[in-house]
Amino acid sequence: MTVVPDAHDLSAARRLPGLERGSPTQSTPGSAATGSAVPGSAVPGVPAAGVALPGQAAAAEVAAGARPDGGVALPRIPSATPFPAAFGAVFRGQLARSKVGRIPLLFVASFQSIGILVLLRGILDVHDTTAAGQVVAGSTVLVVAFVALNLLAQRFGALRAAGALDYYLTLPVPPAAVVLGTAASYAAFAAPGTLITAVFGSLLYGLSLSGLWLLLPVVVLAGVCLSGLGAAVGLLAPRPELATIAGQLGMSVVLFLGVIPADRLPEVGRIARDALPSTYAVDALSEAFQPGVDWAMVVANLAVCAAVGIAALAVAVLALRRVGTS
Repeated sequence: MTVVPDAHDLSAARRLPGLERGSPTQSTPGSAATGSAVPGSAVPGVPAAGVALPGQAAAAEVAAGARPDGGVALPRIPSATPFPAAFGAVFRGQLARSKVGRIPLLFVASFQSIGILVLLRGILDVHDTTAAGQVVAGSTVLVVAFVALNLLAQRFGALRAAGALDYYLTLPVPPAAVVLGTAASYAAFAAPGTLITAVFGSLLYGLSLSGLWLLLPVVVLAGVCLSGLGAAVGLLAPRPELATIAGQLGMSVVLFLGVIPADRLPEVGRIARDALPSTYAVDALSEAFQPGVDWAMVVANLAVCAAVGIAALAVAVLALRRVGTS
């Protein structure tokens, strides 16, 4: 057992004969193994007051930012990047990554919704503007679900499985900027497809285009809502295959509960429809095709989309931090 001398022991030891300051150091058998005399010290291995060990000065210089050899200062860890700059960098990076596949993505996302519009045109009474507006609005929101929910869940699932999220976590950027920047880029991919689907559906079903400006806030808030859900699903799924399945199932639920008018669903279907956040975006957009718009209902539906989107993005940010600490 090693006994560490305290201040009283050291003071008494310095007063022993032969151990005063400046006196020759006495050695005992085995003293070379326990320590050697330090310059200016009365006790072997114990520095005197005000005398630093050889390594202490170098350590203090390194802590102050200087190199031990007296060269230039060591680089310091950069501070965290401000959120707007980090968000913009991630957003532009994700857009550039998918530039090659942007046209095929636009075609696939729009083609399936246009196919649904054409299919239902043959069995739906076009004189019923409520049902027709519901079909067009549901097909338009489906484009957002395909990109922001389905593809984003697959993207984050693949990033987590490959360990690529560790790269972002080592950068001086907030985790929220990584999630929001990636989600915003995927939501932006859906914008052209939603416009094409909404215009084509309105012309096919003979609906008015005067209220189509409402498409902008609906797409933005539906993109926030569904991209938040997609990011949370992709980051929480333990395997990328499960993230892919969950994203595709979620898109299918958005399709069936968004396209079919609410009054034609059974009671269980109506309850499930009320629990699905994307249906509030569908209801808000369907008001744009009606002769009289219930603005209070539109604002309430869009507020639900925004609240769900914020909550889902917060869960995704927490999931990203959990991935970094696991």
